[in-house]
Amino acid sequence: MISLNSIIFHGMDATRIDVQVQIVNGLAKPEFNIIGLADRAVKESAERIRNVISALNLHLPPKKLTVNLSPADVEKTGSHFDLPILCGILCAIGVLPMEKLSHYVIMGEIGLDGAIVRTDGVLPAAVWAKNNDMGIICPGSQGAEAALSGHNDILAPTHVLELINHFSGAAILPTPDVSDIHKAQPAPTGDFAEVFGQESAKRAMEIAAAGGHAMLMVGPPGSGKTMLASRLPTILPEMTADEILETSVIYSIAGQLGNKSLITNRPFRSVHHTASPVSLAGGGSNAKPGEISLAHNGVLFLDELPEFDRATLEILRQPMESGKITISRAKHNATYPARFQLIAAMNPCPCGHLGNAALSCSRAPRCAEAYQNKISGPLLDRIDLHVDVDAVNPWDMKPVTDKPNETSAQIRARVVAARARQIARQGKVNAMLDGAELNAVTNLSSELTEFLNIAAEKMSMSARGYNRIKRIARTIADLRGSDDIEMSDIAEALSYRPIGRGKYGVK
Repeated sequence: MISLNSIIFHGMDATRIDVQVQIVNGLAKPEFNIIGLADRAVKESAERIRNVISALNLHLPPKKLTVNLSPADVEKTGSHFDLPILCGILCAIGVLPMEKLSHYVIMGEIGLDGAIVRTDGVLPAAVWAKNNDMGIICPGSQGAEAALSGHNDILAPTHVLELINHFSGAAILPTPDVSDIHKAQPAPTGDFAEVFGQESAKRAMEIAAAGGHAMLMVGPPGSGKTMLASRLPTILPEMTADEILETSVIYSIAGQLGNKSLITNRPFRSVHHTASPVSLAGGGSNAKPGEISLAHNGVLFLDELPEFDRATLEILRQPMESGKITISRAKHNATYPARFQLIAAMNPCPCGHLGNAALSCSRAPRCAEAYQNKISGPLLDRIDLHVDVDAVNPWDMKPVTDKPNETSAQIRARVVAARARQIARQGKVNAMLDGAELNAVTNLSSELTEFLNIAAEKMSMSARGYNRIKRIARTIADLRGSDDIEMSDIAEALSYRPIGRGKYGVK
């Protein structure tokens, strides 16, 4: 019996699959069976393999050929089992050496002519192979992607013949070309210097960036909400090496790492309000990651927040607290990281002009209350910063030569310094603090505690909202470069929390 290795992922967790091939005497008519809880895509590989073997001028023996994918109780999905099954058969008929291939994780889809084509998950497979002292055989077009893992034992043939020639010694496969692996991604576009007016919103955006806080902007159409959100990546700190690799692995599993480059910029995922729950959370037959996982270590931007289906928005509640999402299916669960920074924007009412007597509709303010109630209280309570973005005064649109707007680089310098203080002090950003960790880094005096308690009582603030005020105050103090939280820090933090549901003009 021939035994080779492949791999399958359930979320970020890998399971080694033992690809067993056996050829025995059977019925008069030759058989080719694939067993081991294989889905349709895996079973169809039998026909592709028959055509490839014929294209190689080889012949299967007129016997019973059985391929078993073990463990048998794990569902096997995807076309990447084509190559390991074909290699197992070629080992069984003496074309390839099993003793050498057994040290590799093999994955790749094959065409009818023997070409080895792209498949998802090569980068995490290479990471797993490296950690388990195994080599990896993957499609030639993804050799550079596998090399991103730092692994050296990589074979990346573009055709089955290249693999045969390599192990026969006729033509050794070259090491994958990694010269363009660390090719820089395009820098985030836009600059805060281009945003005129909206000083309070820009201040809130700086606080959000410094502490990793979620933020909601509310204002009329054309006030600059989307413009502000799109410029947030320009003031965020660079990703660490661990964040780069983790984010790139998620994109590889999702089949979106197609440029042979690591994800070096923090993701900015702008999701349309017609998005389905599956597209946001992830799922499908293969339990692929959704938008909230693709935004891991970056920003998830939801414009026109009340226009989203309420059930879709409620998906955000658990990942915003835990930093991960578990997709449950009948036969397995898949867990993906989802530590994203939520930035949302909305109009105060359907027409967007609540409070403007010249532009608002005749149904105001009743329509505004119904519109805002589309967003549940528990979700709003999880958003740290609530900011009113008023219409820009036309006189503020003219650049001031004696006092130009701050650039993203200037704001980013303060954000990076504040983040560095947080990482040095507690090893994580302030938005991730809770319980004893939060109490340890806030340590309010009796006077400040009394001030916060009175404000929280008058604002009918939940315990979650109370802790979020302390987190925001801690971030404001970090931006000042101070170890101590002052009264002004708490006062500013309180200004970013809504008072009941009348925050946006509904009385």
